[in-house]
Amino acid sequence: QVQLVESGGGLVQPGGSLRLSCAASRPIVTINVMAWYRQAPGKERELVARLTRFGVATYANSVKGRFSISRNSANNTVFLQMDNLESEDTANYYCNAQHLGHEYWGQGTQVTVSS
Repeated sequence: QVQLVESGGGLVQPGGSLRLSCAASRPIVTINVMAWYRQAPGKERELVARLTRFGVATYANSVKGRFSISRNSANNTVFLQMDNLESEDTANYYCNAQHLGHEYWGQGTQVTVSS
C-alpha cells in the first residue's frame, strides 16, 4: 500500500509559477515510478511527468521546458515545479505511484491559471 498526499495547488496568473508536492507513505526510492497526471473539466486524465526509481524523468510535450519533476528521498516527497503557466494548464493535478503491479492515486490538488 502507498498513500499519497498532494499539496501546493492554487490560483496563479498566466506566466506565473507553482510547485506541487506529493508526500508518500513509503520510501520513494523503492517505488518503481512516481508521476503527476492532470484532468481538466470535460477531458480525460493525462500524464504530465513521470520519474522512475532510477531518476529518469519524462514529460508530456505540452509541458516540456516549463515543468520539472524532482524528488527529495529524505522525506519521501516528489515535486512538480511548474513555470510559465498557461490557462491550458488549469486542471486537477494528481500524484500517482506505480509499485509492485499496483497503482495508487492521491486525492488531487486544483491548479487554476487565470488573470
